[in-house]
Amino acid sequence: MSRDTPEPDSPTPPTIFVVHPRERRSKCSVEPLRGRDGFVFWTFPSQGCESLEGYVRLGMGGPVIGPDDVDGGLLVLDGTWRLASKMEPDYAELPVRSLPELQTAYPRTSKLFEDPTGGLATIEALWAAYRLMGRPTDKLLDHYQWAERFVEANVSCLDRDWIPRRDL
Repeated sequence: MSRDTPEPDSPTPPTIFVVHPRERRSKCSVEPLRGRDGFVFWTFPSQGCESLEGYVRLGMGGPVIGPDDVDGGLLVLDGTWRLASKMEPDYAELPVRSLPELQTAYPRTSKLFEDPTGGLATIEALWAAYRLMGRPTDKLLDHYQWAERFVEANVSCLDRDWIPRRDL
């Protein structure tokens, strides 16, 4: 089985996206994952019925996510940096896991706020986190317009054996 092939009947909890209500769905890079097995979407401040026991939150300032995190749940805050920072206090009890410094391929256009160094599109962060944990990444980037540019820009930061083997 390749690294991109899911294990049968994997007990891994779903990845939960907490989406700020002011996040525009038309610009949401993880919107194509809505309805797919293994992904749950909550609209902030509401929480779904899923327990957050054993979850880590993808963010900045924690240890780098890796294989030790593969069996736990992953919670991802989705919104602009300004909006995501307003959601963080509601999930402060979750341990934070970070990503290594990666380069986004998403074209930034904000004239009001500067994105933090290392800021990624949500789908880029999810793909990188899954790669670093050793989780399957099949089709995660299929609907992402800048997938090829993102992978090429970050190939030296990630294990070369983990780069997707599809027509990017």
